[in-house]
Amino acid sequence: MAANFDLTNLAVTGLAPGNELIYDNAGMPSIMVKIPKMTYKQLGMGESAAVHPAFIVNGQEVDAIYISKYQNIVQDGRAYSLGGVDPAASLDMDHARQYCEAKGEGWHLMTRMEWGLIQRMCEAAGFVPKGNNNYGRHDSESFYKAIPTYMSGDKIGRVATGTGPLTWYHDNSPSGISGLTGNVWEWMGAVRSVYGEIQFLVNNNGADSAHSQSPTSTEWKAISCVDGSFITPDGKGTTANSVKIDIVGGKLQWAKTITHKNADGDWPSCTFGSITCSADIGANAKLLLQALGMMPYSSSDLCAGHTCWFRNSDEERAFFSGCGWTNPSYGLGSFYGNHPRSNVGGDIGFRAAYCKLPSVT
Repeated sequence: MAANFDLTNLAVTGLAPGNELIYDNAGMPSIMVKIPKMTYKQLGMGESAAVHPAFIVNGQEVDAIYISKYQNIVQDGRAYSLGGVDPAASLDMDHARQYCEAKGEGWHLMTRMEWGLIQRMCEAAGFVPKGNNNYGRHDSESFYKAIPTYMSGDKIGRVATGTGPLTWYHDNSPSGISGLTGNVWEWMGAVRSVYGEIQFLVNNNGADSAHSQSPTSTEWKAISCVDGSFITPDGKGTTANSVKIDIVGGKLQWAKTITHKNADGDWPSCTFGSITCSADIGANAKLLLQALGMMPYSSSDLCAGHTCWFRNSDEERAFFSGCGWTNPSYGLGSFYGNHPRSNVGGDIGFRAAYCKLPSVT
């Protein structure tokens, strides 16, 4: 055996198969979880052999994506996935992206498409991770508390990354992704709403920082309710035949036409399982929303009870996912689309992801 193999990486992979140390342009490591390419069929989403869109970047399939094992910290202007530390918080979306992209090519803020992939993986496996959604513990776990790193008044707020039990890992094993539920909400890349029209970057192009996510970027696309294709938005939230957020009976319904807008003082929410589509949302558009983890795939989804927040009357609203430490109704299926990208809070953090970029076609 060659004498110059990476002993540290060998130790990581030996303890947690599927985990890798990936080094950035500063020569510093992050512990990442490898997610090999998967199809809709493998994810329990029908019989299609097509790959989940998280594995399509720049129009080409990638063999794997890598997700930070832990919620990230920031050192020297770069994001890092390390265990046993207080996760970064109180930063806006653009700074979260900046810290990820500063690490070099292929590094990016975890996208909503990647989150949706992990959510569907968990549903297919019949296990949804728990986490710190109740002041240092999961509300269903009476005794276990992780190591505190930040106090919320006289209660535990944030906890050290990776110090929860195995039930806090996405696959219930040491190899899993930690902290997707609870501790801090996580900013999502490549997703926003504009006056209620939901917009994304094509497939998983948010994994390539060459595709701008600025408010005025032309990379933003709406979803056609007719065939699920990505279409150019009109910038006013009124693109013909696009998928939009409607509020029906106080709940989110994906629809071609908005029939009810929230008032300025309204903060509508509903459970993930109660999100529906109107009759004018075609099958391909519905499947894409399910791939994004923004629409239940079946009535038996384990994330059905998780609370989601949304608005449809604002110029631009960004999204974070996963939930903070304060509310037992939040979980892996939760998303929060009420705030602008400039929002900051002690319960909002982020995690980086990585993929080896294909060439642009």
